[in-house]
Amino acid sequence: MAKQTYFEIEHYLFERLPIYQNQGKAAFKPGLERIVALLKVLGNPHKKIKSVHIAGTNGKGSTANMLASVFQEQGYKTGLYTSPHLVSYRERIRINGQMIEKDFIISFVEQLKPSIEKINPSFFEITAAMAFAYFYDQKVDYAIIETGLGGRLDSTNVITPFLSVITNIGFDHMAILGDTIEKIAFEKAGIIKKNVPVVIGREQPEALNVFKEKSSSQNAKMHMGFDYAKKLPALELKGAYQQENLKTVLTSLEVLQEKGVNFDQFNIEKGLLNISKNTHFKGRFHLLEKSKHFLLDTAHNKDALSKVFKQVDTLDFQELHLVIGIVNDKDVASILQLLPKKGHYYLCAPNVIRALPVETLHDQSKDLLNIQGTYKTVKAAIKAAEKKATKNDLIYIGGSTFVVADAYAHYFNHTAD
Repeated sequence: MAKQTYFEIEHYLFERLPIYQNQGKAAFKPGLERIVALLKVLGNPHKKIKSVHIAGTNGKGSTANMLASVFQEQGYKTGLYTSPHLVSYRERIRINGQMIEKDFIISFVEQLKPSIEKINPSFFEITAAMAFAYFYDQKVDYAIIETGLGGRLDSTNVITPFLSVITNIGFDHMAILGDTIEKIAFEKAGIIKKNVPVVIGREQPEALNVFKEKSSSQNAKMHMGFDYAKKLPALELKGAYQQENLKTVLTSLEVLQEKGVNFDQFNIEKGLLNISKNTHFKGRFHLLEKSKHFLLDTAHNKDALSKVFKQVDTLDFQELHLVIGIVNDKDVASILQLLPKKGHYYLCAPNVIRALPVETLHDQSKDLLNIQGTYKTVKAAIKAAEKKATKNDLIYIGGSTFVVADAYAHYFNHTAD
C-alpha cells in the first residue's frame, strides 16, 4: 500500500475521530481507559518524560507558553502541548517552538491505525498520545502539558509531572464539568498527584477549599501564585490579565528550582520577553495593524471577556467595531451582557459545527447591541467592519477561539508559524 500523504492523514484524524472542537459534548469521552490502552501499545512514552501539567478555566495556554519560553531560553529542549490550534493542527505539538514534523504524524497514525480502529479513541486522545510519543522520540528535557478540558478525566491526566499548576476556576464547559465553582474545581484538582507540588494561580475561597482537601490527601504541597510579592519582570504579552498568569509562572519557576531545575534570572526575563518568537503564541490581546487597527483575543467566557473589555476601555480609539461569533455551548446571555453597548457589531459564525448560527445570535442580541449586519463568514464580517471603520477606530475580533482562528487563517493570511 502506498504511503499516505499528510493531507490524507489529517483528514483521517478529523473525520474518523470525534473532535470536541467541532462537535462539543458529543465528542467528549470520559475516562482514561482508551488513552491508557493507546499508550501501552506505544510503550508508555508518557512515563519516560519529565513534565509540568497545567489546568484551569482561563490562562492555562498563556501560562504554558510563558513557561515553555523560559525553559527554551535556559537551554532546555522543551516540548509544548496545547489546544486547540488556530491555523494548523501541528501547532498543538511543538519542540522549541517548532511544530511536529509531518512525517512523524504520518508514520504515527499509519502504525497505530489498527489500534485506533480497535480502541476507538477521541481526536484529543490520539493527539495526546502522539504528543507523548513525539516528545519521547525527540528526547526532550521537559514537556509543558496543557489539559484540554477539565483535569480529572482529561486525556493528559496519565502523567506524573514534576509540578502541577491550576490557573483559576471559572464557569465554562458546565455541561461536562459542573455548574458550581466547587464542582469545576473538583475536576481541575484531578491533576494533583501524590507528592507532586501544585501551584494555584488565583485566590478563590470555594475553589481553594477543594484544592486544599485534594492536596492534603495526596501529600502535595500547595504554593499560592497569587501571593507572589516580588517585583514583576517585564512581559511581552500585553493583556492586563496576564499579570495574574505571570505571578503563577514565577511561583512555578521558584518551585521547580527547589526541585533542582536550574534557571537564572537573565533567562527568565528573556523568556518572558520573547514568547511569540520562541513558541509562536498569539491570539491573546493581539494588537496588529493592516489598513486599520485590529485587536484579536480568544476570550470566550464571562471571566475572560470581562477582563479583556476592561482593558479595551483603556485603549485610545475613537469608535469601537466588534466582529463577534459564539459557539453554541456557551452561556450566550452572560456573554452578551458583557459586550460594550457603544460598539458597532458585525455578527458572524466561525467555521465549526459548534458555531451558534448567526441568525440565532442576531435574534438574541438585537435588543442589546448596535448591529451593523450579519455575515456567514468571519472574513466577510471583518471586511464590512474594516470598510466602515476610520483610521482612528479599533476593530475587535473575538467571542470565540474559532472566530480568531478564522481571522488569522482567512483574513490576515497567517501561517501557524
